[in-house]
Amino acid sequence: MNVITKTITLGDGRTITLETGKLAKQADGAVMLTMGKTMLLATVVSATEAVPGTDFMPLSVDYKEKFASNGRFPGGFTRREGRPSDAEILVSRLVDRALRPLFPDDYHAETFVNVTLYSANGVDMPDALAGLAASAALAVSDVPFNGPISEVRVARIDGRFVVNPTFEQLVEADMDIIVAATSDNIMMVEGEMKEVSEEDLLNAMKTAHEEIKKHCQAQMELMAEVGKTAKREYCHEENDEELKKDIWDKTYDKVYALATSCNADKHARSENFAKVKEEYIAAMEPEAAEEKAGLISKYYHEVEKEAMRRSILDEGKRLDGRKTTEIRPIWSEVGYLPGPHGSAVFTRGETQSLTTVTLGTKMDEKIVDESLVQGKERFLLHYNFPPFSTGEARPSRGVGRREIGHGNLAFRALKPMIPEDYPYVIRVVSDILESNGSSSMATVCAGTLALMDAGVQIKKPVSGIAMGLISENKGKNFAVLSDILGDEDHLGDMDFKVTGTRDGITATQMDIKVDGLSYEILETALNQAKAGRMHILNKIQETLAEPREDLKPHAPRIFVMFIPKEMIGAVIGPGGKIIQNMQAETGAVIAIEEIGDQGRVEIAGTNKSSIDGAVQMIKGIVAIPEVGETYQAKVKSIMPYGAFVEFMPGKEGLLHISELDWKRIERMEDAGLKEGDTIDVKLLDIDGKTGKFKLSHKALMPRPPREEKSRRD
Repeated sequence: MNVITKTITLGDGRTITLETGKLAKQADGAVMLTMGKTMLLATVVSATEAVPGTDFMPLSVDYKEKFASNGRFPGGFTRREGRPSDAEILVSRLVDRALRPLFPDDYHAETFVNVTLYSANGVDMPDALAGLAASAALAVSDVPFNGPISEVRVARIDGRFVVNPTFEQLVEADMDIIVAATSDNIMMVEGEMKEVSEEDLLNAMKTAHEEIKKHCQAQMELMAEVGKTAKREYCHEENDEELKKDIWDKTYDKVYALATSCNADKHARSENFAKVKEEYIAAMEPEAAEEKAGLISKYYHEVEKEAMRRSILDEGKRLDGRKTTEIRPIWSEVGYLPGPHGSAVFTRGETQSLTTVTLGTKMDEKIVDESLVQGKERFLLHYNFPPFSTGEARPSRGVGRREIGHGNLAFRALKPMIPEDYPYVIRVVSDILESNGSSSMATVCAGTLALMDAGVQIKKPVSGIAMGLISENKGKNFAVLSDILGDEDHLGDMDFKVTGTRDGITATQMDIKVDGLSYEILETALNQAKAGRMHILNKIQETLAEPREDLKPHAPRIFVMFIPKEMIGAVIGPGGKIIQNMQAETGAVIAIEEIGDQGRVEIAGTNKSSIDGAVQMIKGIVAIPEVGETYQAKVKSIMPYGAFVEFMPGKEGLLHISELDWKRIERMEDAGLKEGDTIDVKLLDIDGKTGKFKLSHKALMPRPPREEKSRRD
């Protein structure tokens, strides 16, 4: 067994070890990454042949966390790992986006990358190590790959950049980004921030890249020792250079004319481009056209892409006629739907989001139960992208990875603006009704409006914009495009999304598909994005400048109070009897949780009287009975010697027959009391040994004057 290892030392002295040759040796490549007690196994297997007709890179990346890695059982009935969690899907997407652009354009064999967390201690964060592990597995395989790459997390803590922080350190960070890069170029950036500047973001990216260069060097050394510097030979494409030249000669000028004609209608543009292709095919022999259909589509797509790029770089003309810095027309509306607690429609060009906000109680919290992270989430954002939004005639088959990724970006953009200790659980749902350009950024804008319409007192409004970049000659000639169309997304060399307030960035997502982009170009792009964000923010605030002062009439009202921790049990009661009775009597929903040395009580109701009633009951339970105080008591039962009364919730005592009145009462029947009656009582004493309460009604009554005794002679 030939085991080969390489060690990478981080700036703080921690080490990462890459080991190959011991495990999963039948995979094309396998590497076990170890950092402290965190261990990830990455494997790659690629088919030897491509499926006929495949003209793309069929790459599948799956990241999985084993619950056993942290000594835990999975939840659920079967007690085994099931479908990937949202967190696992998001990590899979991060790795996929970094790897995919680096496979050769003509490599079309099905390729599967699996990264599995097998050991963890809850200290080091494994998600930032998955990209390095996957790249290392590719490096020691014979699969063609223009890497290596690595991914690192950079957090800013107390003004200092920390690479791959621990879970504990990240809590204090005001910036959290993951960066993927080769030795020469940044490939992908994603993260969230607390209103940071464009300059701060660039500096974080530079810090990440310096660390990544060390990771790439270690992989190159590992690859050399394994002997995999030469990759497998393959032939996944059959090209026809004569056909390619013919298509370019006969269609390019027509396509270029269409690209520079500036048609603002998406469907009309598509039809016009399709007609050129159809005309070319109509001029061919039917048999030849059928035989070469795949190649014709491929070469014609290349013609379209080049014509669109040249139109922008040479003429400064975009497909819809806008300037590079111009934002499409925007209109928005709030309160469109009467049923939800908040709603908004946001439309930018041909992209439209209908977003709703629902306010809930503690009972509506999302339970997070992952292998390393457990807790509850009080702010939820769900994003839906139905096929009709792009005019596609196909069924909707549930939420896909793309929807989870785009929803997460909008979630990270808005979450920092939710007030701390906000009593409501918030669910934002964005349904994309039209799409041509970034629907995730439309979600951010619509989400801001819907939150403000619901009366959620967000700290500041947030807007988002999708940007593109087209360049040539390693960035010597480039154009930055604001508010990109769907077509511009595919033809560009970089696309990125930035969200933020007037005071800074809250979230970003970048995908860079070309070598040699300088930080100066990135800075130019970020500054242009800022100008676009401000324009969109102005449009948002024209519709609704700030959150509504109050919630909608049909929204739940929540009152939060804190009680001593030792009184939680008294409020709940045996088997939950007391809290259930309070809810039944008042109509309020009551939830209690222990926070530190206090109990947090959340009382929700649709009207003020139900909440007030529950508050008074709870205050009565947690209040300490005081000798000398007067209470309104409820008669619970009648005995021959007196009545048992409840003078505080859960506090009962005997009102003896002798304490009913100053005058003598012989029988309880003569007192005129019955069960359910109320009577004022005074607490005279609490027995120090038994804890029994001595109650009196007559003590609240005027004492009659004493009758004088007659003198006897």
